[in-house]
Amino acid sequence: MDLMIESFPRLLDATILTIELTLLSLFFGVFVGVFFAVLRTSNIKILCFISYYYSYIFRGTPLLVQIFIIYFGLGQVEWLRESFLWIIFKEPYSCAIIAFTLNTGAYTSEILRSAFETIQKGVLEAAYGLGLNKIHVFFKIKLPIVIKQSLPAYGNEMILMLKGTSLASTVTLLDLTGVAKHIISTTFRPVEVFIVAGSIYLLMTFIIHNFVKILEKKLDYSK
Repeated sequence: MDLMIESFPRLLDATILTIELTLLSLFFGVFVGVFFAVLRTSNIKILCFISYYYSYIFRGTPLLVQIFIIYFGLGQVEWLRESFLWIIFKEPYSCAIIAFTLNTGAYTSEILRSAFETIQKGVLEAAYGLGLNKIHVFFKIKLPIVIKQSLPAYGNEMILMLKGTSLASTVTLLDLTGVAKHIISTTFRPVEVFIVAGSIYLLMTFIIHNFVKILEKKLDYSK
């Protein structure tokens, strides 16, 4: 019990980095997801092909492997080390953000794609019949419907991304899991430390879950 009390402040401080990684990854991931979802619903085959295989590769491989390839693998590319991009790829923080963004972007694109496909053609035909152009139809008609339809599934993706950030510790980042591992390496008492860390993760999951539920009610999802 004493170790749990002593480790709590350190784990709570490390939670800031975990939250930061989660929010930034989800923020950039939404833009990536929307971009590839739009490509996937395009009538141009090459764009559909690119979007499909992007999603297939990042959903079909472990997130840990993706982090290792971006952080350790790209570091072996000589021209990259000599370019201005090395400023980004030499840092574990930015590599983790890139890996998390590309991963959550792939899942988000599939969530949004399925939501786009639920839009009835009659609704779009009516909008075009009223004289709305494609841009207005996208932002005024498609996007509100897609947000409502995809919110429950995206809530799950937010929780998965939160838990996925624990892999940042594998590239030396001292997030919640990373600090927990460090404490365990000096105390050799994993149970108490992981109970505290797990409780913090559970609390953050509870907050996300209820935040999504509030949004669903706000958007009248049940109607």
